[in-house]
Amino acid sequence: MVALWIAVGVLSLTVLLLVCKVLSMQKATREIAAGFAEHLQSDTNTLICVSTRDRHVRTLAASINRELRTLREMRHRYQNGDKELKSAVTNISHDLRTPLTAICGYLDLLEAEEKSEQTARYVAQIANRIEVLKSLTEELFRFSVISSEPALKLERVNVCHVLEDALVSFYGAFEGQKITPRITMPKQPVWRELDVSALSRIFGNVISNAVKYSDGDFAVCMNEDGSIVFSNTARSLSAVDVGKLFDRFYTVNSARRSTGLGLSIAKILVERMGGTIHAQYGDSKLYITVAFSHLVIE
Repeated sequence: MVALWIAVGVLSLTVLLLVCKVLSMQKATREIAAGFAEHLQSDTNTLICVSTRDRHVRTLAASINRELRTLREMRHRYQNGDKELKSAVTNISHDLRTPLTAICGYLDLLEAEEKSEQTARYVAQIANRIEVLKSLTEELFRFSVISSEPALKLERVNVCHVLEDALVSFYGAFEGQKITPRITMPKQPVWRELDVSALSRIFGNVISNAVKYSDGDFAVCMNEDGSIVFSNTARSLSAVDVGKLFDRFYTVNSARRSTGLGLSIAKILVERMGGTIHAQYGDSKLYITVAFSHLVIE
């Protein structure tokens, strides 16, 4: 009987030790998980620490710490390289403006001179390409500024008014392309906390894209929930093109005056203000939807 009680005691002690071991392991895994999540969200030099003395768990923590140090170094290199790239783009954009201005001046003088029909055609082509280059330079500069300066001035904005102003500013472009816009707006104002300048840029870039690729029509429908759908017929597009419209420097047709940055800039600004933007294509129509769901309490 005594031997039985001893065996029961030993077994109970073993079970107790195993339970303590399991609880200690569970606590250590929670510590590793919490420390790992904290390190991913913040840039810190601290290490993941565990309370257990189990060599296997401590080895695991040490291995994770080594990988986190490597990841932090890679992140720093990426951030520094990204800043240097944006700075270089900004400087290049500035540097290109001076020679472009000089070229435009000499081109104006050349256009005033007498020239043959063929020469005039060549000069016209040069002028066209220079305008494209000027547009690309300006867009590069704006893109670098927008990418490097995340701060926006948010204020209470009636999105309907900003959209109306953007449409009015394209009146001449619509007339030139013989487009009669179909506009649907809600009766009630739609208020949001947004940056007016950024919102105007978004609408301008989306409308400009529609004017470039429209086959003669354009429609915009704004809903009371804050979503705006821009649509136009564009038979020259494909589903592949539409999937890349928001990519940097992607152009559907290089012969057109397009830098491929307009919709990319629009996407950056929309997402920076908590909104969404996406494109769809069906029945030869392009649909670009912009939505700002954050309501403003009046």
